Amino acid sequence: MEFNFDGIKNFFGFFNEQNGIKDTNRIAKTFNLLKTQSRKALIPFITAGDPKPEITVQLMHQLVRSGADIIELGIPFSDPMADGPTIQRSSERALKYHVSLNDVLAMVAEFRKMDAKTPVVLMGYANPVEALGYELFAIKAKECGVDGVLIVDYPPEESARWVQCLDEQGIDTIFLLSPTTPQERIEQVAKMAKGYVYYVSLKGVTGASHLDLNNVSVMLKQLRDFIALPIGVGFGIRDGETAKAVASLADAVVVGSRIIEEIEKSSDKDLLDNVGNLLLSLRDALDSKESNIQHSA
Repeated sequence: MEFNFDGIKNFFGFFNEQNGIKDTNRIAKTFNLLKTQSRKALIPFITAGDPKPEITVQLMHQLVRSGADIIELGIPFSDPMADGPTIQRSSERALKYHVSLNDVLAMVAEFRKMDAKTPVVLMGYANPVEALGYELFAIKAKECGVDGVLIVDYPPEESARWVQCLDEQGIDTIFLLSPTTPQERIEQVAKMAKGYVYYVSLKGVTGASHLDLNNVSVMLKQLRDFIALPIGVGFGIRDGETAKAVASLADAVVVGSRIIEEIEKSSDKDLLDNVGNLLLSLRDALDSKESNIQHSA
């Protein structure tokens, strides 16, 4: 997949000038708008290139039509250590088509031709970024319309230069926290993170189902003693009932493995509709009256 980064930069400059759009932080804007509406963010995760590269941008648009507020787009990687078998398989399917980091950026740029509003967060592992280099990655990501990046294996203690490079391009650095994160790391993430913080709701890998909502509630109260940013909760959210319960505690609900499962079992003909219907059911659950419980961020 070939892509002209200078061309997309020129396109966005023209587009913004013609439409009177100034560069803004889409993630902050989205959370601020949702707060005024007493609603919670729905953040679906898909892997770029899964099940085929040509469907990824279509799928991203379908997610938005079905209620996504922010899209997390996974960068395929051969050894996704934090991911369970479902998301591992999605990376394997994408890698069969040799989907690279540059291909993922090109997909975001293509998505931006029709959607200049929805935030896109790239999620992945260090190796592809290291191969490209911090500075070049940040520049290309900005030119293509990326709003945030979450690299699973970049600990905050070793991420000062990484954060600086993203900051220089106005891209949010998003970090993971978990039930076992020590307080000193929480405090460090609170100082460095931008956009939102992703709280992993359970020990283990993605796709697990033993979600303890009482523990999530206790942990989020503790995290809010340090973190002013919105907090999204992921891992273990598989249906509307659980999504609604998590939304009563958090600022955002992140759903990944359940969406990938829907992709796996769908034919090419039914894939967009099936994923759209699943997301609509989650959106309806989040927007139901019972889920609109306010918590200070």
